[in-house]
Amino acid sequence: MAVVQGIREKVHFPIYDSIIVPARKQLREVENSSILKFFVNVQGKTKLETNLQSASLLPHYNTFEARAMRVVISDFSPEFPEEPSVTAEGDEVKPPTGAAQTGVSATVELGIDEAMEKLREAQDSEDGTTEFDYTQQEVTDKIVTLSGTGAPIPGIVVLSVGGLKAAFNNLGKSAPASDQIDSGNGGRIIRTLLYNTVTTLYVGEKIMIQAPTWLFPSGSGPFSNGNFTTHGEPSPTATFRFAEAVNIDKQQNFRVEIEVPDSDAFQDIQKIYGPLSLWVFLDGYMMRDVQ
Repeated sequence: MAVVQGIREKVHFPIYDSIIVPARKQLREVENSSILKFFVNVQGKTKLETNLQSASLLPHYNTFEARAMRVVISDFSPEFPEEPSVTAEGDEVKPPTGAAQTGVSATVELGIDEAMEKLREAQDSEDGTTEFDYTQQEVTDKIVTLSGTGAPIPGIVVLSVGGLKAAFNNLGKSAPASDQIDSGNGGRIIRTLLYNTVTTLYVGEKIMIQAPTWLFPSGSGPFSNGNFTTHGEPSPTATFRFAEAVNIDKQQNFRVEIEVPDSDAFQDIQKIYGPLSLWVFLDGYMMRDVQ
């Protein structure tokens, strides 16, 4: 369709970009830098992930008035892979009848997903332990290794919260983030990302605003009184609004960066397992040619 010369329209047309961490993947496998960049890598993304067509540039010869900026963080429960395996020390070994076996110890080799499941069971129990019943398992396949006994015997290994957490320490970078080890939902992840990062809007390599990420609430998403965490009230008015509109001119580069300044926090954040989605949302008005 031909462009109408000399006439432009102003529409409320927000622009957004995201970083998506798939299930059973870590953030370090998607972004390994301490600076997460938005509106820079847009190729190959779906409409859910971005509505830009070119990296750091507005469509065609459009201009944009940014009136507000939001940072949206998903609250999905993490999913963990089977590999690599975790080797946990058992606190005691019991035969199927239930009595503890004197002088017998065991180590249990589990995938990360099953180890996390056992950790949750131990955390939810009154005594901080859970049981791994290997009666039907083959001891010789390295699932369970017994010591202090002759022939392999059927039984139950008692695993504790402390023993399972210690096992994750041996995984190095493949270990889940500390918030995921200690929490069953995404709430603590949201707080960690908000309070350990700094968000910056660049337009033409010029800093237009820079502040801790907690200044930019999402103003969107579900909200309930149940076991749920969200970054701000889900209302379009519950967002950070610029005192004066930030103008992005035609063919002018822009981007948003979320930086993790602290090295220890960065190393832990890199271990976050997905699904995790982070969006940066620039709300405002697009000036474009009429067709």
